[in-house]
Amino acid sequence: MKLLKKMQVKGLLFITFILAGLNSHAQFSRYIIRLKDKAFSPYSISNPGAFLSQRALDRRTRYNIAIDSSDLPVTPRYLDSIRLAGNVTILNTSKWLNQVAIQTSDAAALQKINNFPFVINSAPLAARTSTTTIDKKLDLGETPIPQADQKLNSINNVNDQFNYGQSNGQVKIHHGDFLHNHGFMGQQMHIAMLDAGFYHYQTLPTFDSMRNNSQVLGTWDFVAGNASVNEDNTHGMQCLSTIAANIPGKFVGTAPKASFYLYRTEDVGSEYPIEEQNWAAGIERADSLGVDLCTTSLGYNQFDNPVFNYTYSDMNGNTTLSAKAADMAAKKGMLMVLAAGNAGNDSWHYLITPSDADSVLCVGAVDTIGNVGSFSSYGPSSDGQVKPSVAAVGRLAVVADVNTGLPVYSSGTSFACPNMAGIATCLWQAFPEMNNMKIIQVLEASASKSGNPDDRVGYGIPDAKKAFVMLQKELFTMQANLNTNCNAQLQFSLKTDPTMTIDLERKLSTEQTYTNVQTTQDPGSYGTHDFSLTDILSNIPQGSISYRLKVTIGSDTSFYLDPVTLDYTANCIPTENNVSIHPNPVSDIVKINIARTTTSQVGIVIQNAAGQKVYSLRFTQQPGVSVSPVSMSHMSRGVYFVSIFIDNKKESTRKILRQ
Repeated sequence: MKLLKKMQVKGLLFITFILAGLNSHAQFSRYIIRLKDKAFSPYSISNPGAFLSQRALDRRTRYNIAIDSSDLPVTPRYLDSIRLAGNVTILNTSKWLNQVAIQTSDAAALQKINNFPFVINSAPLAARTSTTTIDKKLDLGETPIPQADQKLNSINNVNDQFNYGQSNGQVKIHHGDFLHNHGFMGQQMHIAMLDAGFYHYQTLPTFDSMRNNSQVLGTWDFVAGNASVNEDNTHGMQCLSTIAANIPGKFVGTAPKASFYLYRTEDVGSEYPIEEQNWAAGIERADSLGVDLCTTSLGYNQFDNPVFNYTYSDMNGNTTLSAKAADMAAKKGMLMVLAAGNAGNDSWHYLITPSDADSVLCVGAVDTIGNVGSFSSYGPSSDGQVKPSVAAVGRLAVVADVNTGLPVYSSGTSFACPNMAGIATCLWQAFPEMNNMKIIQVLEASASKSGNPDDRVGYGIPDAKKAFVMLQKELFTMQANLNTNCNAQLQFSLKTDPTMTIDLERKLSTEQTYTNVQTTQDPGSYGTHDFSLTDILSNIPQGSISYRLKVTIGSDTSFYLDPVTLDYTANCIPTENNVSIHPNPVSDIVKINIARTTTSQVGIVIQNAAGQKVYSLRFTQQPGVSVSPVSMSHMSRGVYFVSIFIDNKKESTRKILRQ
């Protein structure tokens, strides 16, 4: 991955193990203090604005995420007691794990802290601070080749929003240009990058646009305890370049208009669990600021002191400190994109944490024509999860030169990870009504091996264009009926922009193929638009009539939405009100037919067995029969209840089975 380092703490399990395995704490100066509770807190979940930004609160509201005690900061009274116990410095805290990282060489202070009634225990995190200034050699995956030796796998199109230059291949392998060409370049999206430093991001020409447009929203160095990350390691800068670069004709990233928080959590001079604690503190800060997506090309499986080392069995998504923090971040609504690791050619072989976490997008490395980087770590996780989740360009990836900022080639899942993060950012920008897990799901479903995942690339190389269409289809709703004049009326809702046209196609019961009867488009900006089309059926023979919608995006993409069938008879007005639902059981599309003798306000609500609403639709129905097809393919198997409301009163509820 071009991983900085690979560490191996056993999450919270390491505490008793280390206490039993070490004769003395004398060699350590940094410790984790685990706390029992959050008693005496001045904060309350009823007033979350005291510890969460408005943007963070908006994310929780948008995705119906409850605020709970894990959101409360560590109790300040406890921090004061720990700080005043002796010669103690508080390094950082984790509210999600309710623990504190401290630095001290004061054995009496440590003993006093362990005796506090609110403390569970303490355990070492790292040795005494190193005096060396020499970085460890970074794991690059494989030796980069000179710029001139790499050939692009595709050329720039005259209609492209950007002239990608050398990065053309790593953007277009995912159809990232499709997103950019439709205006999705990361605007208004916030990304947190956690790394070892962002060397000279303030001066390199790679980031001119980012600087000129004030796209860096904040920085923090969790290692040194200050806000400067510009003078530190080059690794984070090169990862950042794959997303944020904007040198037309030479190098353009996958989300060049996104905004960033740059956090240094990694100390490349040593390898200890303190870095996992730094990482947890970093993503908690990102969450509190309302960040949408976190990307990190760090990972851990071995430490300078082997007592901390992980085993492969620990790569189960639930053991390590960083994996627990990653899953908690996902629970809070952030999309976590993590590098799989560069151990493919090593004796370790497998992925490293936190990419083993259950609810993250773990990224392996390929080149621009899809060849797997031999260095890319193997899956699965030790509990059998498909890992990596997907793959992006990390073999011979285009990154910024550390001296000039111009594009050069380097390899590692470190670069595959931010490449994929930029694609995910632009896709999510187009569909903010979908949550983080849905974006992960659709990227996997759109990928090249979605039907046959393996342990090298997981579900494969995601296709942003295909994912975009999948999400359009999922948000699409339509109802159709025959009005009093026996004309077909179709009302539907779809996310569109002015480049998208919609053809209404019709097939009679006596016909074998569909024919176009009407074309429409919405001239408004991209968003969800409501359409109403009428098909005049004079001189049309009686019988069933099928309609479908063909959506064309630009000049290269078209797809069909779910068809609907109407029963066209001489007497179009029903003699009685009625509801029918078929098929039942249902595996894909359930059709809800509603017959009304008078004009009515109709509401359809589907709830799962737990009473949670999973679908709703409201529309005005003229006298006649409406047909509302509902896709249930993305819903879990089980029992559901379909309630029909007429003029705001529940008229009936039917039970259906999703099989």
